[in-house]
Amino acid sequence: MTNLNDLNQNKSILIKGKLIDFDQPKIMGILNVTPDSFFKESRIKNIDDLLFQAKNMIENGADILDLGAISTRPGASTVEVTEEIKRIQLPLKIVRKEFPEIILSLDTYNSQTAQFGLENGIDMINDVSGGQIDDRLLDTVSQFKVPYVLTHGFGMADLKSGNETKENIIQELINYFSRKLNVLLNKGITDIIIDPGFGFGKTMDENFEIISNFDALKILEKPILVGISRKSMIYKKLQTTPDDSLNGTIALNSILMLKGSSIFRVHDVLQMKQIKILCQSI
Repeated sequence: MTNLNDLNQNKSILIKGKLIDFDQPKIMGILNVTPDSFFKESRIKNIDDLLFQAKNMIENGADILDLGAISTRPGASTVEVTEEIKRIQLPLKIVRKEFPEIILSLDTYNSQTAQFGLENGIDMINDVSGGQIDDRLLDTVSQFKVPYVLTHGFGMADLKSGNETKENIIQELINYFSRKLNVLLNKGITDIIIDPGFGFGKTMDENFEIISNFDALKILEKPILVGISRKSMIYKKLQTTPDDSLNGTIALNSILMLKGSSIFRVHDVLQMKQIKILCQSI
């Protein structure tokens, strides 16, 4: 039988002054304070709803809450930085006060938003752009000495690492992360999590190729975050909708857990906890 602990990378990062290791995979619950998230059930309508969702996620096993105010779905509306900060201001204040021990991540690619968040209780930055939309973001992360989620996503400026093509998505990921890790380390950012960026300009085949060859990413020796929850790679393949893609999400996250993923970014925390319990019993 496969031993899950043999597959995990057992890498550690410093968060909130504590060394967090990944002998046990961590669950990141998604808190969307946007009006247009692709999964409508995840949209937070008011502060009571926010507190209910945050409390429910924590009680069901979330180790991290990821607060985001900009939808990254294809075709989403552009949001000004001032509006992004306005959207997170009260939710951040309330969640930080009500749940002081939980690790809070901020899903943003804007340096001003990141700075506001880090000054008001955010513990780590989850950047889908890899620092390529706002070139000041990495300096902000370095200044506050917090963990950083480095994501790969086609369609971002200056993404391609050298002369590689998309013919080999795994090699593209390894080259991209190797180059960007050097950039981060040179800026003094050492607590780094990598995210292969399921979706984010990749074809259906490329997404599934990443899952098939997931072990190859371990050469980078960093914790790996995966975010496939209810994404189009699931509901389009199954010819359904985000609302009806929980079963597909469970199936793929189970595979990714057995392949050694470190953090699972999900809408459905309880189901992810159940996956974790069952996979760790193998």
